[in-house]
Amino acid sequence: MGSYRWKHRHAVVYASVKVEDVKEQADYLYGSGETEKLYEFLSQHQDSSDAEILWRLSRATRDLAQLSKTSPNDKKRLVYESRDFAKKALEINESCSPAHKWYAICLSEVGDYEGIKMKIGNAYIIRDHFQRAIELNPKDATTIHLIGLWCYMFADLPWYQKKIAAALFAAPPSVTYDEALIYFEMAEEVDPNFYSKNLLYLGKTYLKLKNNETASMWLHKAKDYPVRTEEDKEVHKEATDILKSLGVKV
Repeated sequence: MGSYRWKHRHAVVYASVKVEDVKEQADYLYGSGETEKLYEFLSQHQDSSDAEILWRLSRATRDLAQLSKTSPNDKKRLVYESRDFAKKALEINESCSPAHKWYAICLSEVGDYEGIKMKIGNAYIIRDHFQRAIELNPKDATTIHLIGLWCYMFADLPWYQKKIAAALFAAPPSVTYDEALIYFEMAEEVDPNFYSKNLLYLGKTYLKLKNNETASMWLHKAKDYPVRTEEDKEVHKEATDILKSLGVKV
């Protein structure tokens, strides 16, 4: 019995160290922009019972889906897988802020394959997971930005999509560009210049509010943001195109 206890205690310690090693290696690969290597590495741990590993796998799976060289069929498969990994992480640990964030992100992207009715129908679920993520980690600028983006998208819905929302909900989401702006600015307060897309949407929101001067300032910041990812490239192009449309030399 004493021998069993000794072995069991050391097995638990070993397992704990192994989980920490996996997270450390995953964070290193993520910080290095090694999307494919990260996915391959974390895929070996898809049966993990650790929420911290599973939300990282959800993020890596989603990031792989976003690569331009990923085929449409693979992208669809990966988007659904990323949602499932985040959902599993939440089932294991409801108090894991990143799991809420990545479940909301991936659930939104699954909506791209299930039609506008389903995408709008999941709107409140997505918002609630973002809000829960912020409750658990109020300093997460990315999640604050994402709630701002949620507000912006609903404020910007075409009339026919607003009709769908009205049919789906007793009280459909009623948000404004001003509300979106609050979250985008809050994200900048928490972590200045943390994300090129937040800078872009600050510019776009100010444009919607007819404040072209302030919009141009933020769009220049987005354009000048260091390009590290494919998303940064897209932001750079969109910011540049908007500035040109405003008659600004870039």
